[in-house]
Amino acid sequence: MTTRSQLTRRGFGRLAFGGTALAALGSPAFVRAQTAITFAVPNPSALTWLPYWVAVGEGYFGEEGLSPTLEAIDGSSAVLQAMTAGQAQIGAPGPGPTLGARARGVDVKFLYNLYPKSVFGLLVKDDSPYQTPADLKGTVIGVGTADGAEVSFTSAIMADLGMTVDNDFTYLPVGDGGTAAVAFLRDEVNSYAGAVSDAAILAARGLNLREITPEAYLGFFGNGIAMLESQMAAMPDLAPAFGRALVRATRFASDPANKDACLAHCAAGNPQEGEQDYASSLFDGVLVRMTPTDAYIGEGYGYQPPEHWQAIHDSAVASGALSEPISDLSAVYTNEFVGGWNA
Repeated sequence: MTTRSQLTRRGFGRLAFGGTALAALGSPAFVRAQTAITFAVPNPSALTWLPYWVAVGEGYFGEEGLSPTLEAIDGSSAVLQAMTAGQAQIGAPGPGPTLGARARGVDVKFLYNLYPKSVFGLLVKDDSPYQTPADLKGTVIGVGTADGAEVSFTSAIMADLGMTVDNDFTYLPVGDGGTAAVAFLRDEVNSYAGAVSDAAILAARGLNLREITPEAYLGFFGNGIAMLESQMAAMPDLAPAFGRALVRATRFASDPANKDACLAHCAAGNPQEGEQDYASSLFDGVLVRMTPTDAYIGEGYGYQPPEHWQAIHDSAVASGALSEPISDLSAVYTNEFVGGWNA
């Protein structure tokens, strides 16, 4: 069985300097010294991090003077730990874990809203008796990891219903995609809080699922790009360059004529995923969720609506994920780079 670390190493090994090579062959005048960086993400699905792999494959990072390595580790908390330990210069945590880290004194700052539409959903079997989250009282909810962004997302939903973990329901970490399918088939879980990638994999495993996420929570944005403020000071050019490459890649992926090329770039990042029959549908789902909502489409890719941050913050306080409110929520995120990325 191929492990996550093997997928990461194998997928990136052929492409780490691909951007540089493309820049050198296509436009020698733009060749520059490449800055090696590590980008930490909370799961190994290349399609989940679509703009990254497209930016690698199309040479956009190389043109920005970057030579990135992607490291897939387990969950947003692990991403934040890697950043804090200096093992990654930039990462892709969820907003809930980012708030928690900031409350603990970590100088993390959210820079880029990669998923302006919720990447998570609360799923049940199509033939189950559960119709709303209120019906999940006394049940087991499956999650990818014990401290991932899907946990804070689901805890906020349940808190609004007056329910708390261990008192009214239980979380069971069951992993992503295929292992979650096994947990469903064995009736180890009654529902699953997962990302768009997990939903696509579960469907491919023959599980007919139904989403019971409340409408209000579908607007909660998902993972994004973050850096430590100390790292931003040490590498002031990284955030502007990384974001520009992601925006270019997202625009490229948004053209239907480029879908096959994008799928090929992602398959190079995770060959096992690229062979699956759900890859095309997952691509479509990811792209929809990366497109800004109608209210903010004019702000450009990466924009973070302050009222959305406030809603996520308030839900985290209500659910107990945050023991007390953060006094200055604006310190947690910034939109200062958005204009330059989208120019």
